[in-house]
Amino acid sequence: MNSGIVAYGVYLPYWRLARQSIADALEMPASRGTRSVASYDEDTTTMAVEAGRITLAGAPEGTSPAELVLATTAPAYLDKTNAVAVHAALGLERSCSAFDMNGALRSGSAALRYAARAVGPALAVLSDLRNGLPGGADEREGGDGAAAFLFGSGPGVIVEEVAYASATAEFLDRWKLPGEAAAHLWEERFGEYIYLPLAEEAIAAAFKQAGVTTADIDHVVVTGSHTRAVRAVQRSTWIRPGALADDLTGVVGNTGTAHQGIVLASVLDIAAPGAVILAVTLADGAEAAILRVTEAILAYRRRRHPSDTVSAKIAGGRTDLAYARFLTWKDQVRREPPRRPEPAPPAAPPAARHESWKFGFTASRCEVCGTRLVPPGRVCIACGSTDQMTEERLANVPGVVATFSVDRLAFTPNPPMVVAVIDFDGGGRLRCELTDVDPQAVGIGDRVAMTFRKGSTSQGIHNYFWKARPTRGKE
Repeated sequence: MNSGIVAYGVYLPYWRLARQSIADALEMPASRGTRSVASYDEDTTTMAVEAGRITLAGAPEGTSPAELVLATTAPAYLDKTNAVAVHAALGLERSCSAFDMNGALRSGSAALRYAARAVGPALAVLSDLRNGLPGGADEREGGDGAAAFLFGSGPGVIVEEVAYASATAEFLDRWKLPGEAAAHLWEERFGEYIYLPLAEEAIAAAFKQAGVTTADIDHVVVTGSHTRAVRAVQRSTWIRPGALADDLTGVVGNTGTAHQGIVLASVLDIAAPGAVILAVTLADGAEAAILRVTEAILAYRRRRHPSDTVSAKIAGGRTDLAYARFLTWKDQVRREPPRRPEPAPPAAPPAARHESWKFGFTASRCEVCGTRLVPPGRVCIACGSTDQMTEERLANVPGVVATFSVDRLAFTPNPPMVVAVIDFDGGGRLRCELTDVDPQAVGIGDRVAMTFRKGSTSQGIHNYFWKARPTRGKE
């Protein structure tokens, strides 16, 4: 049976920074558009979880990854596999392996190649935070986000690979030394001079391998680390009118490792069955893949929620993030910490014992009376039955705000803090923080969904758990 992509998903943070606000603050020429910004409680691990959840929700019934690979240039940890936290938060089987591919923008291509060639179903997640010095191009043109692709075989394949070619060369384009906060960039004309022949070589090889011509290409996706080279390829005269996909840098920014996946997903949202896609990625070389959309894409779209499309993710963003708050979240401005003790870091033994709750957000259901316990327990609070429980994963169960409080004294990088009591559909109640929320708009009865976030970092240890956020019309 043919193999290929069976499901995909994109996560874009709620917040956007208008480039005009950077220009106003730093008194420099204005740039148009916005960039996506991860909130203070998000990192590449949490965004990877969200993209993975969307992907698995749309996967063919019974399809579960046997392998997971995470690619990023901004890992939450070094010397520790970040993919295992994603694995735990997605509730994957222990037999599913989990690996990182970190450090370079080309890692995203490597993750996709690895997953596409895996023996069983494999999930490739591309997640990145793009930071730079204030006023620099990386800060202005970068973006944060994640994309995930589940590869498998059978009748559920929605995208088949027709051809793939690569061209690699050693040259100095952009680089960052360990411990540095911002990347260095070489002169742009030099990069363009190197990249263009590599792109032409990879594209020509892919065309020859597939036995197609430029007239057969319905959609062209061009992304990469070098803006000038990407623009040059996008201006190629052989691209048919209307075939070039919007690279989304005007509204999202360049999301680094994740960007090729996000733009490809935006094309898959609209491509017709039988459409042929050329995807070109420039990063320390060039990759060119020719893909064909299958008839299965129609059934796939019917079972996906409309809010999971890339256009819906873009439209759902909030564009009034203040530049000063952005700088704080990106650790470019060091603000006075709260005058209270540091939060205690998570201890390894209890975190390991409660992994299914802390990461997988798994509750328990009493087999005697049907009461759901949140958090899970051995003894039913309703009937007193002991050790007669069935585990239930709550990560994808929506709920409503039963009551809430807006706390203007508690420290948070995004004040004020909103804390709510959530009643889950089907039973169970939890007190937790609301995130990506307008304190003036929250109300009792609001529908919410759970999201994986970073609560705090203490002594170099990230404390991940789940928060609630408004669903904004999604059920």
